[in-house]
Amino acid sequence: MNADHAFEWIPASESPSVRRFAIGAVALTTALAAGAALAQGGSKSGQEVVTSACASCHVSGKDGAPKIGDKKAWGPRASLGLTALTQEALTGIRRMPAHGGSPGLSDVEVQRAIIHMVNKSGGQWIEPVDKVRPAATRTGQQLVRAQCSKCHQDGSGGAPLIGDRAAWAPRLKNGLDATVRSAINGHGGMPARGGMANLSDLEVRNAVTYMFDPGGTAAPAK
Repeated sequence: MNADHAFEWIPASESPSVRRFAIGAVALTTALAAGAALAQGGSKSGQEVVTSACASCHVSGKDGAPKIGDKKAWGPRASLGLTALTQEALTGIRRMPAHGGSPGLSDVEVQRAIIHMVNKSGGQWIEPVDKVRPAATRTGQQLVRAQCSKCHQDGSGGAPLIGDRAAWAPRLKNGLDATVRSAINGHGGMPARGGMANLSDLEVRNAVTYMFDPGGTAAPAK
């Protein structure tokens, strides 16, 4: 469908609320048809993430955080491998909060920060490209059943109900990516990433897409 004519089918005589809902539905459908996927960390390098989020503890060693440049401290951690270190950073460990206290960071941005600190401390790791791990990606249905339904099944705290397109349409007025980013950061009574710190950006997108239309196609995995 040509974007210039995407809304021609909506009768001008319809009420403003119906037109808003219809426009929101078309916007989401168009986004899904295009196969748009939220970028996994395309905006920040490891150094940028470390400067903005990690340096406050890892430069001084606050709360036992391994100092950047301390090969002795980072050696045992690096031996665990990137996957294990990333999982610890995503879920939080000891006094470090999930996502290093910055829930807006994508999984790949967290990985890049870890790699940057390891490399500054004697390692020779390579920063990952912008891609997700398909085998680890959970579907929207799985995530909604496991977590999101706790509020979205009965509307707790004003959460839009699963499958209630009229309730979801206003939340999608700025586009699917904006809605997903809001869910990643948290808003209102909903915590960042729906209270599951280990959700990838793509998984958050899958959950939002499923709740808008449980019978539709899940967000593409690439």
